[in-house]
Amino acid sequence: MAKLSRITIEPGKRGGRPCIRGQRITVYDVLSMLAENMSEAEILEDFPELEAEDIRACLAYAAQREHSHYTLAVQ
Repeated sequence: MAKLSRITIEPGKRGGRPCIRGQRITVYDVLSMLAENMSEAEILEDFPELEAEDIRACLAYAAQREHSHYTLAVQ
């Protein structure tokens, strides 16, 4: 998934948390802003180094992580 290539993990940056394109803005930061009802436009205004595709990449990363961590086999 091309969107996920925007998410980077570096051991010495932000405690190894997933960040956006090597910046110090984490996926968690963006998801928290969205959860607090900030609009995409507000996030991009507050963080001009971000792009709209970065926000979608955070959502795709969270969706993929949710799917891989909570998939249960039905017997």
